[in-house]
Amino acid sequence: MAGEILDNKGRGGVGWEWPAIHPEGRKLGLIAVAASLFFLFALDWAIIGWPLLFLSFGVFAFFRDPERVVPQNDAAIIAPADGIVTLIEEVQPPVELQIDDGSGVAGLPSGLVTRISIFMSVFDVHINRTPIGGTVRRVVYIPGRFMNAELDKASEENERQHILIEQTDGMKLGFTQIAGLVARRIVPFVKPGDMVAKGQRVGLIRFGSRVDIYLPAGTDPSVMIGQTTIAGETVIAQIGQRGLIEGIAQ
Repeated sequence: MAGEILDNKGRGGVGWEWPAIHPEGRKLGLIAVAASLFFLFALDWAIIGWPLLFLSFGVFAFFRDPERVVPQNDAAIIAPADGIVTLIEEVQPPVELQIDDGSGVAGLPSGLVTRISIFMSVFDVHINRTPIGGTVRRVVYIPGRFMNAELDKASEENERQHILIEQTDGMKLGFTQIAGLVARRIVPFVKPGDMVAKGQRVGLIRFGSRVDIYLPAGTDPSVMIGQTTIAGETVIAQIGQRGLIEGIAQ
């Protein structure tokens, strides 16, 4: 049930259920179903109709939108995307999140911060969620290329959308939705001035992509390269907490 409080002491009931399909996917899936039925029954072209019908189920699966249990620890920074951590490195935040945009609200300060890159394959859930709660200060869309989103330079050359969130205590955090080889559209659910809760849905990227998150200064990641994250659930860092961790692939 949406909004139900769950915890690690067994309070709150839960059971498996089919995930909902986001409205963006319902119309595309229904179009694919209609096309497949036309080829199957109107034209009797099974060689096209059956693959299209299979594709329609794939479209519905791609746009699945499961409920997530969001940790409510104030210091926790939550993964914005389902996928695999492919890059963790020290970088300058994007210029679009630093410069004065005329809104009267300062952007991120300059200086090196830790960037965590999460790559989403076509098999992952593609609904993105905000890592922290607060006020949306910037949503900046930048057209660009559609190279492999796993490449480091995709952060600067691919189609992308920057989002800046400010907590009530003034701490700001930025993250970027990046289109990939197959992705051709970034769909925002929020705009500047909106209030968002931690883990709230803020957008989606169609068909394979990546999300970069820029941790606040003085904060180290709690995830490792190769680790799988779940949007809205995986704690990728604790604000102000230092100390890197190691893991073994097995």
